[in-house]
Amino acid sequence: MAHTIMIDRRRSTGGERVTEAFVAVPEDRRQALGSALRRSVEGEVRFDAGSRALYATDASNYRQVPLGVVLPRTLVDVVATVALCREHDAPLLPRGGGTSLAGEGCNVAVVLDFSKYLNRVVSLDPQRRLAEVEPGCVLDSLRDAAEAHGLTFGPDPATHDHNTLGGMIGNNSCGVHSVMAGRTSDNVEALDVLTYGGARMTVGRTSDDDFRGIVAAGGRRAEIYRALDDFRRRYGDLIRERYPKIPRRVSGYENLDELLPENGFNVARALVGTEATCVTVLGATLGLVPSPAARVLAIVGFEDIFAAADAVPDVLRHGPIGLEGIDDLLVRFVRQKHLYPEDLDALPEGGGWLVAEFGDDDREAAIHAAERALSEFSRKGRATALIQDEERQESIWKLREAALAATAHVPDMPETWPGWEDSAVPREALGRYLRDLKSLLHEHGYEASFYGHFGDGLVHCRIPFDLRTEAGVANWQRFLDKAAELVARYGGSISGEHGDGQARGALIETMYGSELVQAFREFKAIWDPAGRMNPGKVVDPFPITSNLRVGPSYQPPEAAHVFAYEEDGGSFTRATRRCVGVGACRRTDSSEGVMCPSYMATREEKHSTRGRARLLFEMLHGGAITDGWKSREVEEALDLCLACKGCKSDCPVKVDMATYKAEFRAQHYAGRLRPRAAYSMGLIHRWSRLAGAVPWLANAFTQTPGLSAAAKWAGGIAPERRLPAYAAETFTHWFRRHEAKTGGGRRVLLWPDTFNNYFRVGTAIAATEALEALGYHVVIPDRTLCCGRPLYDWGRLKEAKALWQRTFDALAPELREGTPIVGLEPACVSAFRDELPGLFPGDERARRLADNTSLLTEFLARERTDRIGNTGGRALVQIHCHHHAVLDAEAERQVLDRLGLDYEIMASGCCGMAGSFGLEKAKYAVAMNAAERVLLPTVRSAPEDRIILANGFSCREQIEQGSGRQTLHVAELLARSLQR
Repeated sequence: MAHTIMIDRRRSTGGERVTEAFVAVPEDRRQALGSALRRSVEGEVRFDAGSRALYATDASNYRQVPLGVVLPRTLVDVVATVALCREHDAPLLPRGGGTSLAGEGCNVAVVLDFSKYLNRVVSLDPQRRLAEVEPGCVLDSLRDAAEAHGLTFGPDPATHDHNTLGGMIGNNSCGVHSVMAGRTSDNVEALDVLTYGGARMTVGRTSDDDFRGIVAAGGRRAEIYRALDDFRRRYGDLIRERYPKIPRRVSGYENLDELLPENGFNVARALVGTEATCVTVLGATLGLVPSPAARVLAIVGFEDIFAAADAVPDVLRHGPIGLEGIDDLLVRFVRQKHLYPEDLDALPEGGGWLVAEFGDDDREAAIHAAERALSEFSRKGRATALIQDEERQESIWKLREAALAATAHVPDMPETWPGWEDSAVPREALGRYLRDLKSLLHEHGYEASFYGHFGDGLVHCRIPFDLRTEAGVANWQRFLDKAAELVARYGGSISGEHGDGQARGALIETMYGSELVQAFREFKAIWDPAGRMNPGKVVDPFPITSNLRVGPSYQPPEAAHVFAYEEDGGSFTRATRRCVGVGACRRTDSSEGVMCPSYMATREEKHSTRGRARLLFEMLHGGAITDGWKSREVEEALDLCLACKGCKSDCPVKVDMATYKAEFRAQHYAGRLRPRAAYSMGLIHRWSRLAGAVPWLANAFTQTPGLSAAAKWAGGIAPERRLPAYAAETFTHWFRRHEAKTGGGRRVLLWPDTFNNYFRVGTAIAATEALEALGYHVVIPDRTLCCGRPLYDWGRLKEAKALWQRTFDALAPELREGTPIVGLEPACVSAFRDELPGLFPGDERARRLADNTSLLTEFLARERTDRIGNTGGRALVQIHCHHHAVLDAEAERQVLDRLGLDYEIMASGCCGMAGSFGLEKAKYAVAMNAAERVLLPTVRSAPEDRIILANGFSCREQIEQGSGRQTLHVAELLARSLQR
């Protein structure tokens, strides 16, 4: 069946440009398909506007709203989905982690997302070095399982902790260690595949006997194999002649040489890299390789990146297992964006660097190999460095993995984009190619940083293409045409690991020639004669300059906003474009940070930072979401955002979803009633001020059975929760009657936040006594103040600003004198340092207040006092999310070290309580899922004498209510130490 391409044309400066291209499916047929899928599929079928908006783009320049999304629970679901798509003549797109940079991960099709349910390592055979996986399995899940046997899966792209192996098979992914282990295709033994026509088969190497048996069995599988045999006979010589002989050939259908007799007629490997345009992968058998137990890094500095590239063959002679290149622009961007500035100290002097990893089971052998390589370059006058410490090595790899983030949204520079981010050439020609590529960039008015997998001749770069004007788009197209000609002259590949998709599909002919492009077309037709598998990608591709996510026709309104968004040029609209789709928020564990607790708890795209950013973008873009700020879909996604601020520090491009949530809700609820929790917990500062006068009465309502249940119902609070009891006396009341124990020491203002003033009064008293014991003169404000922390979550920004104005007035004398302000609650101190400057840009009072305010441990670490005693003992420490994201967690470690505490900081991420989030009835299950992932099991299993240390009020409540263990604030620990 021929497929219909619907095209809309737009007049431009260079003639006509196709602005949209897709396979058309009428709306009534789309709706009918959705209904049929819901009746037949056990998994989740989502044809609503919000779900379609979530999957409208990947990490590329492209946007295509899908027909709907299916999250299959079983392979039976997948088979049923494909059958119904065929019955309704609907395009199909099996998708991995959604991190594709070339547009192959978005289409007007039914999207199959395997990552939520079909994500297991099915089996692992260490003797045969084989593993069987489902398509949604995250790469690191396999690697972790393999490492228990001293093995690994060799290809390891930077997205290894959240990408999927199905996506890696689709793209033929590679990564740092392809020098050691090759591409994904080189490590695939067999695939379980399903065609659009419904034929399911296991494919792999095919001996002559296998082939005869398949043909003799008849049926659709026999037809496919006969066609493949005919195909390889007709095109074999052309493939041998024209396929570039380089390690990073990942363009077109790059593995058709695997069909040749000398390569074992390997149908599985021929399908790797076809970008979901031929079959749906249901499962894979993958080869594993030994994982060197000992590793060291050898770094060589050169005058520039071109000289570094010239030296790649010299380094490869020494046998590294990974070889990366970094240029001076990348280092400059890292410094500008303060990503990992301390790690730059490990780089020797130079303007371009090669980072080589050497590995062996014997540590001394690895070190000797690295030293041998470094000595060769030292003799040539090159600066070198040997990194043996494992933590230091890890920091260098983090620096390298941050390259995409470092080259996106660079201050005072235009936005950068993928599009020519992935070319590869023969390794011995890399230096010359880079010089020519740099000249070509300058010819078109572009500048870009070069970095990448230099050991395989691959270079990455993000380029400031002007995609917002017709003239800019035309210049981009001319650049791409010349760049493709350049890489072809070098015998290279227009893609070295990211695939072609729509971004480079139309350039494949320049690389391979028209005859091989026809071969690709015929190969696809063998598997997908209807042309419904991911149409318009790779083969018969949509025009490169069509379906742009942010193109000349993208003219969203400049949304009114309350926060400043200074890093986005003062534009909330631009802030919604900050997410580049890399998907680090889809990590499934918190060993590397806090982001994103709601995704970890739900495995839902819409509850990831990326998903929410995509919905906000779509809200302003229009199309899938049509009701703007009043969008129910956007509110639903943001409602389960814990506002933990983890993304503000952990997201590679620093998406700040807590701020976006507050901004959205300020607009969404304007003139409308909010949920009950917005009034019960969002206004806790008001209710607490009233309760502080009569705590016995407040506690009668919140602590007495029956009354407590009624209070929780009225406030939208989960019945399973225990409401915190008000203290018999507020801290401020205690403070004003207590007798200070110091005289003329340095004046310090202790901030009496709502939680430690009205509930955990002992914490504030302990802080007062500790600071006084250290010789400080402690004061508190002369009136009741509040930072308004609970207001932000509900978008009550006018009220929050009014509270700050009150604080400006009350603390004016202290601000003039530069009095240090010490806080105890991390969530409140983060409001001083984060929300306050964002609400009052350019206001000197706000700047001073933010600069003068510190968490207790930050203040003590900066003061460097040695008189804090030695408490001893062992502790488990829960770092509050805002402490991790906005404040200085290292200062906490320094103070705990000086206290002589033997402690472990739990890799638990967000506790799940997150202010009032975990108290709300509608969110209780998610809050507990977050806590039960790591935090509560760790606390419950700790010995009874283990101190449980947590500074955040919400963290303490979650731990105590969920485990029955008591917690301490660091102020209480400090006071104990000083009393000894």
